[in-house]
Amino acid sequence: MVSFCELLPLKDKNKINYYIRICEDQNLSKRKLREKIKNKEYERLDDKTKLKLIKKEEIKVEDFIKNPILIKNKYNVDNISEKMLQKLILEDIPSFLDELGIGYSFIKNEYPIKIGDRYNYIDLLLFNIKDNHYTVVELKTTELKKEHIGQIETYMNYVDTHIKDINQNPTIGIIICRKDNRFIMKYVTNENIFDREYELT
Repeated sequence: MVSFCELLPLKDKNKINYYIRICEDQNLSKRKLREKIKNKEYERLDDKTKLKLIKKEEIKVEDFIKNPILIKNKYNVDNISEKMLQKLILEDIPSFLDELGIGYSFIKNEYPIKIGDRYNYIDLLLFNIKDNHYTVVELKTTELKKEHIGQIETYMNYVDTHIKDINQNPTIGIIICRKDNRFIMKYVTNENIFDREYELT
């Protein structure tokens, strides 16, 4: 209950209720709560998620994926490669998983899958313990493109066919890109694909 002192300066009751909820769900320390408030975690939730919280509707794990995803940048440059972006994430994987929400655990980066006679590599393969599903993460240092959707959907289908078992929920895919593209996402019919921008801090 001591952590709730951090909420006193906040004026928005919906924001306060959110932080109370995650304090209880995640058993946050005072320091961790202060960090989440400083990083404007509530403000980075999707508007649909905020509305669900207000109406006290059922919340899914993927509703808590932040936008943008904050990634600590020790290189102090704006233009980085996908390999550099992956390296930054791997150097502080707990913070990255926290940006995605609740229940994520890291399995492997550059996870190899064989399609036909060629190997492909999933940038990051995760598993969500809370929601019992694999998560494919693809990293793009460009604006979201339509071919990114096809790529991640192929990887998700592979995981569903060859890796997940019958008791696990369908795989979700998260494309983390430099800039999103609402026009492309408007025509994506797979509800298990999500796009999020990243921001280097």
